[in-house]
Amino acid sequence: MGQPSYPASNALIYLTYGAFLVTGLWISWLWRGQSKADFLASNRTQKAFPLALNFIASALGSGILFTYPEIATIAGVQGLVIYALSSALPLLLFGFLGPIIRRKCPEGFVLTEWTRQRYGVVAALYLSLMTLITLFLYMVAELSALQQIINALTGTNGLWAVVVQCFVTTIYTSLGGFRISFVTDNIQGAIVVGLIIIGAITVGLKTHVDKSLVQSSNLLDASLLGWQLIYILPVAILTNDFFISGFWMRTFASKTDEDLRIGTSIATVSVAIILTFVGATGLLAAWTGAWPGDPPQEGSIAFFLLLEQLPAWVVGIVVVLTVSLSTAAFDSLQSAMVSTGSNDLFRNKLNFWWIRLAVVLIIFPVAVVALKSPSVLQIYLISDLLSASSIPVLVIGLSGKCHWWRGFEVVVGGLGGLLTVFVYGTIYYGNAHDGANLLLLQQSLYVDDWSAFGAFVAAPIGGLLWGFGAFGLRIGVQWISAKSRGRRFDAFDRPPDEVQPFSARPGDRPSDEEYQGRGSDAKAPSTSGRFL
Repeated sequence: MGQPSYPASNALIYLTYGAFLVTGLWISWLWRGQSKADFLASNRTQKAFPLALNFIASALGSGILFTYPEIATIAGVQGLVIYALSSALPLLLFGFLGPIIRRKCPEGFVLTEWTRQRYGVVAALYLSLMTLITLFLYMVAELSALQQIINALTGTNGLWAVVVQCFVTTIYTSLGGFRISFVTDNIQGAIVVGLIIIGAITVGLKTHVDKSLVQSSNLLDASLLGWQLIYILPVAILTNDFFISGFWMRTFASKTDEDLRIGTSIATVSVAIILTFVGATGLLAAWTGAWPGDPPQEGSIAFFLLLEQLPAWVVGIVVVLTVSLSTAAFDSLQSAMVSTGSNDLFRNKLNFWWIRLAVVLIIFPVAVVALKSPSVLQIYLISDLLSASSIPVLVIGLSGKCHWWRGFEVVVGGLGGLLTVFVYGTIYYGNAHDGANLLLLQQSLYVDDWSAFGAFVAAPIGGLLWGFGAFGLRIGVQWISAKSRGRRFDAFDRPPDEVQPFSARPGDRPSDEEYQGRGSDAKAPSTSGRFL
């Protein structure tokens, strides 16, 4: 690889971080008088194009340089296309569901606030725990990927890049909160798009494909794993996006529903193209002979093996791209975790400085775990199983016809889905130890059997079965209780605290103009939803 010199590598890395730090501090100074509400969220303030850049920056991360080329080397074009589309298309979900959630919970800025309103405190705390775990895992994965990439690209110690990134993002995020994360993501998103275009053109011009390897690689053929991924990846990524508070905060930040739909549409197309370009480096690595190499190397480093054939200045571009990707993703996760914790655990009653201190404190456990360099893909898969078991039972409550669905079913269903994965694994492997390991997907996703596929079937289906079982149990107990006490059985009655914050006529849908004109008067229900 035409690796940049040691001084050049350090200059590229730390000057990029320095630029982001200066930018962040400057914006923080401009907004030094912002309120706590603005620090935590920026509801109904952003137009379509800034939203698109933010969704792009938040949807990517330095980990894509490992995961997408890897799937291309294992499942070929079929797997790459499925992975790219499965990652991009769920962004449209926020353009579709966002307006619905915002009407149901106009004062919220994360999904857990709607959960509290709909299902009660216990279910909201359960979802908040799952959300915080997911954000923590994503932050660990991001720092782990950053360390490994800097090591591979420059030969320098990636530990220092991790330390500096944690310092830089923590400083400007603790001072500026979500608003500064939004602005810096605009800048970083634009940089990422530009560098991806330059990189794609350069790789296309500088690499030389061996046509004989194209056919012999079998990467153009369909495979069993490729067909399995058609189910696994959409379920895993679609449900997991519900847990990413940063996406919901950007959803609530859109000025109008139209801005949200346009922004998510632009982001969807852009992310699909970017991920396909990045993943295609795995194909090129195989077709140029760079991968698997001698001795054979893992597909996760196919991107870096390809770079060995390119000039040092191309590697320099990738270094800046990596720092930009990682910083954009990481500050979004930081602000999302702090805002979620403040809202869900402390009901936004914490002093401003305690919130800022929380931004600093959460970085230490994240960095410690990340430096152990666990598998980036495995971290993502663990969070995917959590969401696949919990989200199907949660979204039932979005339908007004399912007003009888309670928080009890959501919690039991979510935990039951994970238990079902364990039971499936125990039966599949024939012992409880391997069944428990399936919850951690220690064999990874890309195995030549049905273990991972079965896990992602067991999680949502099991969750729904446990949820409806809990529903039947609750209804039965409430019916017996009502009859024994001589009370009216009201488990199927519509909750009396459903409110119409904008319209006097039930069923009317408030417009964006109503929100803008009367948004300050919109109040969420003063009482929580029903757990039982």
